Amino acid sequence: MSEARIWHGGDLDEARRLFPQAPEPWIDLSTGINPIAYPVPSLPVSLFERLPSPADHRDLEAAATEAYGATDAAMAVAAPGTQVLISLLPHLRPCCRVAVLGPTYAEHAPSWRKAGHDVADVPSLDRLDGADVLVVVNPNNPDGRLLKRETLLRLAEDLRARGGWLVVDEAFADFDAGESLVPVLPANAVVLRSFGKTYGLAGLRIGFALAPEPIATRLWLALGP
Repeated sequence: MSEARIWHGGDLDEARRLFPQAPEPWIDLSTGINPIAYPVPSLPVSLFERLPSPADHRDLEAAATEAYGATDAAMAVAAPGTQVLISLLPHLRPCCRVAVLGPTYAEHAPSWRKAGHDVADVPSLDRLDGADVLVVVNPNNPDGRLLKRETLLRLAEDLRARGGWLVVDEAFADFDAGESLVPVLPANAVVLRSFGKTYGLAGLRIGFALAPEPIATRLWLALGP
């Protein structure tokens, strides 16, 4: 049975169609994107006339390593938006039991289900029921719940004992990076970081995975060029 399409915010064309008499401009609070964008300098036309070189790619990942506090540039994997990483991660593991701490961003659970995993949306950490993978959004979307780093480390250790993964989506962590797992990343954890949420450059599709080198390499190979 296929998953129903998940409708997200940000579709102002559809909003205008449904409410044609609404005053302009629309104020769209649904996407969680900073409306005050980071200032963009003048860009040379050559940037739009070629693909980024492998050296450019490595420079980007090195910048992410420094910005997010990772300990090794080999841990950073750049992607055209975090959504791509959310879709790819479930294909790096054989089918298993996955718990998604919710309610939360609606794309995580369907991505694991579509890859054949047994997925449970759980309301609290005491309902994990022996899951092999735990997905946590921290800080959480939409309610702002924030788990302490010590809690995440304990969860990662519990999962490691049975060969499991902890996946932490830190899309909003730039606003409160004190509990980010990246600087102390366990060997079985993957952290996702978004770009548009904080810096408002949503049209620039960039997202990052921070993961131990073996997982990062598999994810890098799955992404392709």
